[in-house]
Amino acid sequence: MASEEYDVKREVAIANRILSNLGLATGITADRGHASMRLPSDPGRFAVKGRQYAIDSLSSMRPEDMIICDTDGFLTEGPKGIVQCSEIKIHSCIYQVRPDVQSVVHVHPRYTVLLSTLNQPLAPLCQEGMMLVRNPLPIWPHAKIIQSHDEGMEVAHLLGDGSAVLLFGHGAVTVGESLSESVTAMAELEEQSRMNYLALCALGRDYPHIPEALIQEITARPGLSELDHFKGVIPQGGMNMNGTWNYHAAVASEGL
Repeated sequence: MASEEYDVKREVAIANRILSNLGLATGITADRGHASMRLPSDPGRFAVKGRQYAIDSLSSMRPEDMIICDTDGFLTEGPKGIVQCSEIKIHSCIYQVRPDVQSVVHVHPRYTVLLSTLNQPLAPLCQEGMMLVRNPLPIWPHAKIIQSHDEGMEVAHLLGDGSAVLLFGHGAVTVGESLSESVTAMAELEEQSRMNYLALCALGRDYPHIPEALIQEITARPGLSELDHFKGVIPQGGMNMNGTWNYHAAVASEGL
């Protein structure tokens, strides 16, 4: 197997494991979901978790379990007997519409599913994922599995140039320029959903949230590297924020 292809499959396998480790695909939903990533040298193809494994769980995925598909959703390579995930069109259609997207994640996070079914818009309630729900997220108004090209394109166009789209009573889809971005976005989305659920239980539908003015305070301020006491200490590009992701990746890769 070519080095790049193996490396991508390994990253995708680790990402699937992280989704399980973070509680986003556990219990009855242990096999529900999939992460994918484009091949850098061949953006018309991507690695993704498949179906028909003897033991199907995101927590047990290995590089050799991953399959390669093209952006039409056709299987181009994979272990014998393993086929595309039933919702491969989520990935392939988004990759067709969004050349900037390098990774796609779909899982069934419990609080996110619940809030979508309750038709409760997500509002910013904590820092984690605040920008993700700064504006109301689009919701695909169906609970069915996304199987056809037309259904996949509906989701892709509903996502637009955003980072997340909700699926009514079904789950969510997040995207990013890397697996760390798309997986982290899903984890943050579920954290916002959990906080919104707690607020809904505590105060009813009209609970307060972090107002736009306070969000603008965050986006309008200078970067740390521009402050006198950080100059010459923090690189101009800012702090390395991959530490948490690197930790989860290290834990998930044990035994690979």
